[in-house]
Amino acid sequence: MLPTLLSASLIAHNNCSLESSANTTPPLICIDPGHPSEVNSGKAIKNGTTEVHIDWVVGVKLRSLLVNRGFEVVMTKPREDHLVRNADRALIANKAGAALFVRLHCDAGRSRGFAVYYPDRQGTKGGVTGPSLEVRKQSKRAAESIGAAMSKHLGGALIDGGVRGDSKTLIGSRQGVLTGSIFSKVPVVTVEMVVLTNKTEAEFIKLEAGQWQMARALAEGVAAFVCLNPR
Repeated sequence: MLPTLLSASLIAHNNCSLESSANTTPPLICIDPGHPSEVNSGKAIKNGTTEVHIDWVVGVKLRSLLVNRGFEVVMTKPREDHLVRNADRALIANKAGAALFVRLHCDAGRSRGFAVYYPDRQGTKGGVTGPSLEVRKQSKRAAESIGAAMSKHLGGALIDGGVRGDSKTLIGSRQGVLTGSIFSKVPVVTVEMVVLTNKTEAEFIKLEAGQWQMARALAEGVAAFVCLNPR
C-alpha cells in the first residue's frame, strides 16, 4: 500500500506567471527524501549525521520554498523514518501527475561536491522497463536546470560535480538506470546533495543555514525547469 500523499499549495510564484483562478491548477512537484528503502535505511552515521535525516530536513525546506512560489507539492513519505520502496516512490509521483519528481540523496566515498543524475537510457527492474524516451528527454532538461541553479547558488560552498546519467551510478550501471527512474512516468532527477563522508561537506549540510542554501538552489532549478517546460 502506498503512503498517503502529503500536499500543499499557495499561488505566489516569483519566477513564473502562475495566476490564481478557479481554472488554474498549479504545477505539482513530487519531492522524494531518500531512504529508508528496501535496499538501504540511510541511518548509518557519517560525520555526526545520517543521510536519511539530511534528505528529510532539506526536503521539508524545499517543500516550503516551492509552496511559497505557487507550486503544489507531494512528499513520498509522511515522516523521516517511514520506509517506502523505491518503485513505490515513483508510483506516488506518477499518481500525482507530477511535473517533476525530485529525489534527494547524499553520497559517500572519495568524491566531492554535488551532482544531478537523470535517466540517460532505459533499465529493467522486476519485469518493468523504463522510462520512456520523452521522460528521458525531459529529465535531462530538468537535471540541467537544477544543476545550473546549484552551481550558481552553491559554487562558493561545494564543488560542482555536474550533470550525469543514471548509468554512471553503481545501481544504474547494473540495471540500466536507477530503480526510481525505471518506474517513473514523469520527469525525474536524483540529486546527490553532498558527500557525507567528507567532513567539510557534512559540516555544511548539518547547519540549518547550509540546508536552506541547498533548498533554495534546488527550488530555483525546479522553477526554471517548470517555467520553460510547462505541462
